[in-house]
Amino acid sequence: MKLKAIGLVNSPFKVKEGSPHQGRFSEEISDITIFEEYSEGLDGIENWSNLIIIYWLDRAGPASMRVVPYGKKKKTGLFSTRAPIRPNPLALCTVKLVKKEGNVLTVKGLDALDESPVLDIKPFVADIDCP
Repeated sequence: MKLKAIGLVNSPFKVKEGSPHQGRFSEEISDITIFEEYSEGLDGIENWSNLIIIYWLDRAGPASMRVVPYGKKKKTGLFSTRAPIRPNPLALCTVKLVKKEGNVLTVKGLDALDESPVLDIKPFVADIDCP
Protein backbone atom coordinates (compact mmCIF):
# COMPACT_ATOMS: atom_id res chain seq x y z
CA MET A 1 0.00 0.00 0.00
CA LYS A 2 1.34 3.40 -0.93
CA LEU A 3 0.13 6.70 0.43
CA LYS A 4 1.39 10.06 -0.71
CA ALA A 5 0.79 13.37 1.01
CA ILE A 6 -0.88 15.97 -1.21
CA GLY A 7 -0.24 18.86 1.15
CA LEU A 8 0.44 20.04 4.69
CA VAL A 9 -1.62 21.64 7.43
CA ASN A 10 -0.66 24.99 8.92
CA SER A 11 -2.52 24.91 12.22
CA PRO A 12 -2.47 26.86 15.48
CA PHE A 13 -2.22 23.48 17.25
CA LYS A 14 1.50 22.75 17.63
CA VAL A 15 1.17 19.95 20.21
CA LYS A 16 -1.58 17.50 21.18
CA GLU A 17 -2.16 19.13 24.56
CA GLY A 18 -4.72 21.87 24.12
CA SER A 19 -5.87 20.79 20.66
CA PRO A 20 -9.57 20.00 20.22
CA HIS A 21 -10.63 16.36 20.46
CA GLN A 22 -12.96 16.95 17.50
CA GLY A 23 -12.70 19.74 14.95
CA ARG A 24 -16.30 20.81 15.23
CA PHE A 25 -15.58 21.97 18.78
CA SER A 26 -13.10 24.54 17.48
CA GLU A 27 -13.53 27.91 15.82
CA GLU A 28 -9.82 28.08 14.98
CA ILE A 29 -8.68 28.84 11.44
CA SER A 30 -6.08 26.68 9.68
CA ASP A 31 -4.52 26.71 6.24
CA ILE A 32 -3.96 23.66 4.08
CA THR A 33 -1.24 24.11 1.50
CA ILE A 34 -1.64 21.72 -1.40
CA PHE A 35 1.59 20.80 -3.17
CA GLU A 36 1.90 22.33 -6.64
CA GLU A 37 1.71 18.95 -8.41
CA TYR A 38 -1.83 18.51 -7.01
CA SER A 39 -3.04 22.12 -7.12
CA GLU A 40 -5.00 21.63 -10.37
CA GLY A 41 -7.20 19.23 -8.40
CA LEU A 42 -8.52 22.20 -6.39
CA ASP A 43 -10.38 23.58 -9.42
CA GLY A 44 -14.04 24.05 -8.41
CA ILE A 45 -13.48 23.39 -4.71
CA GLU A 46 -14.64 26.94 -3.89
CA ASN A 47 -18.16 25.81 -4.90
CA TRP A 48 -18.40 23.73 -1.71
CA SER A 49 -19.01 25.20 1.72
CA ASN A 50 -17.75 22.17 3.64
CA LEU A 51 -14.97 19.71 2.96
CA ILE A 52 -13.82 16.40 4.38
CA ILE A 53 -10.10 16.44 5.08
CA ILE A 54 -8.32 13.10 5.37
CA TYR A 55 -4.95 13.40 7.03
CA TRP A 56 -2.24 11.32 8.67
CA LEU A 57 -1.88 11.37 12.46
CA ASP A 58 1.89 11.41 12.18
CA ARG A 59 2.44 11.99 15.91
CA ALA A 60 -0.04 9.43 17.24
CA GLY A 61 1.33 6.89 19.65
CA PRO A 62 1.20 3.11 19.21
CA ALA A 63 -2.26 1.60 18.85
CA SER A 64 -3.99 -0.25 21.64
CA MET A 65 -7.08 -2.34 20.93
CA ARG A 66 -8.76 -1.16 24.14
CA VAL A 67 -8.89 2.54 25.01
CA VAL A 68 -10.70 4.94 27.30
CA PRO A 69 -12.74 7.27 25.04
CA TYR A 70 -12.57 11.02 25.59
CA GLY A 71 -14.75 12.00 28.56
CA LYS A 72 -15.28 8.38 29.69
CA LYS A 73 -13.74 6.25 32.43
CA LYS A 74 -14.12 2.71 31.13
CA LYS A 75 -12.06 1.01 28.43
CA THR A 76 -13.77 -0.17 25.27
CA GLY A 77 -12.70 -1.53 21.91
CA LEU A 78 -10.68 0.88 19.77
CA PHE A 79 -12.92 0.54 16.73
CA SER A 80 -15.95 1.70 18.73
CA THR A 81 -14.18 5.00 19.45
CA ARG A 82 -12.67 7.95 17.62
CA ALA A 83 -9.37 7.68 19.48
CA PRO A 84 -6.42 8.95 17.42
CA ILE A 85 -4.09 6.04 18.21
CA ARG A 86 -4.95 3.48 15.54
CA PRO A 87 -3.20 0.72 13.57
CA ASN A 88 -3.39 3.03 10.52
CA PRO A 89 -3.42 6.55 11.95
CA LEU A 90 -5.84 8.09 9.47
CA ALA A 91 -8.04 10.97 10.54
CA LEU A 92 -10.93 12.70 8.90
CA CYS A 93 -12.45 16.01 9.79
CA THR A 94 -15.32 17.93 8.23
CA VAL A 95 -14.40 21.60 7.96
CA LYS A 96 -15.91 24.83 6.71
CA LEU A 97 -14.12 26.28 3.69
CA VAL A 98 -13.41 29.94 4.45
CA LYS A 99 -11.51 30.74 1.25
CA LYS A 100 -9.24 29.40 -1.46
CA GLU A 101 -6.23 31.39 -2.64
CA GLY A 102 -4.17 29.58 -5.23
CA ASN A 103 -3.09 26.28 -3.70
CA VAL A 104 -3.98 27.30 -0.12
CA LEU A 105 -7.31 26.45 1.50
CA THR A 106 -8.29 28.38 4.61
CA VAL A 107 -10.64 26.29 6.74
CA LYS A 108 -12.42 26.47 10.08
CA GLY A 109 -12.79 23.54 12.47
CA LEU A 110 -9.78 21.40 11.55
CA ASP A 111 -8.40 19.41 14.48
CA ALA A 112 -5.07 18.51 12.85
CA LEU A 113 -1.75 19.39 14.40
CA ASP A 114 0.54 21.79 12.58
CA GLU A 115 2.42 20.19 9.66
CA SER A 116 0.16 17.11 9.56
CA PRO A 117 0.30 15.49 6.11
CA VAL A 118 -2.94 15.79 4.13
CA LEU A 119 -3.82 12.66 2.16
CA ASP A 120 -7.08 13.62 0.45
CA ILE A 121 -9.87 16.19 0.29
CA LYS A 122 -13.47 15.51 -0.64
CA PRO A 123 -16.51 17.79 -0.73
CA PHE A 124 -19.02 17.20 2.04
CA VAL A 125 -22.36 16.27 0.49
CA ALA A 126 -25.11 16.01 3.11
CA ASP A 127 -27.26 13.60 1.04
CA ILE A 128 -24.34 11.19 0.86
CA ASP A 129 -22.41 11.85 4.07
CA CYS A 130 -25.30 12.00 6.56
CA PRO A 131 -27.19 8.73 7.09
